[in-house]
This record gives sequence, C-alpha cells and structure tokens, in this order.
Amino acid sequence: MFNVKFHKVYGLAFAALAVFPVTGTSAQAADVLNVKTIGTELARDIADKTVHACTEKGYSVSAVVVDRSGQMIAALRSQFAAEQTITIAGGKARGAIMAGTSTAELLTSRPALAANLNLLSDVKMMEGGLTINAGGVRIGAVGVSGAPGGDIDAACAQEALDALADRFEFAN
Repeated sequence: MFNVKFHKVYGLAFAALAVFPVTGTSAQAADVLNVKTIGTELARDIADKTVHACTEKGYSVSAVVVDRSGQMIAALRSQFAAEQTITIAGGKARGAIMAGTSTAELLTSRPALAANLNLLSDVKMMEGGLTINAGGVRIGAVGVSGAPGGDIDAACAQEALDALADRFEFAN
C-alpha cells in the first residue's frame, strides 16, 4: 500500500514538472545582480588629478573617491594638507552619493534634507562633493577638502573628472 502511494506521488510530481516546467530564470535573475561601480585604477587617478589640480592653484587638499555604496576606494592627501582633510573629503564624497548629486546642489535645492544628512557621522554636507556617473549610472563620488572654500574644492574635482571623462562617461 505504501509503495503504491509513494509511486503515485512521484508520478504526479513528474507529470507536474512535464506540464509546468520549473523556470527559475526570473527568480534567479533577481538573486544575482550586475552592478556598475568605480574601479580602483580610475578612483586612484581621479584622486591624483584632483589633488594635482588644486596644487597647481596653490592649495593643499585631500581627495577621497568612494564607490556607489560609499566605501572608500582611493584617498590622497597633499603633503601639506591637514590630516583632518581626509575625513572631511570622505564625508563630502559620501554626501554626494547619498544625495545623488553634488553636495552644493543639495545644499541649495534641499537645505532641510542636507541638514538632516549632515547628522550622519560619516557624511559631510559641505560643498566639494561630486558624483561620478558612467553611462547614466552613478558609480561613485569624489570629495575634496582643504582649499579655502568648497567651491574651489569642487572646481578641482570637476577639472579631474573632465580630464578623465573618456574613461567612464560612456561606459556600458
């Protein structure tokens, strides 16, 4: 009796598989994601060109590049920049990632939100954080600190991004 029921259950299970094939593709596609993020070499080069751009203008700064999740990928401090500028630059980069736009833009367009984000211990809502986008996708951000104004910090970062744009602007 048990053997007969057992075979009937297995028979029904196999019949169901034949009629309703298991298609795990859609569920599996959601389980494994293809994510674009900034690479180490590009991050290093952005930090280097940013510090160089400000050094040429006579400012000692630090530049930090973070990936799309806000994790530091590259950091560079000019030999004369204060040690704290690394922390501030990293906070500005994470601020830009959180905002999805430059920190200056968020400060202007949504000051209340910027003030609330500034309460996070590792985010600095100060001018000088810019997003890095590749093919319309935010892959990271750069933050700069040390010049006598966030507008100068941002200008140095923008100069570096413009110089390296061919490496990421139209990436697929």
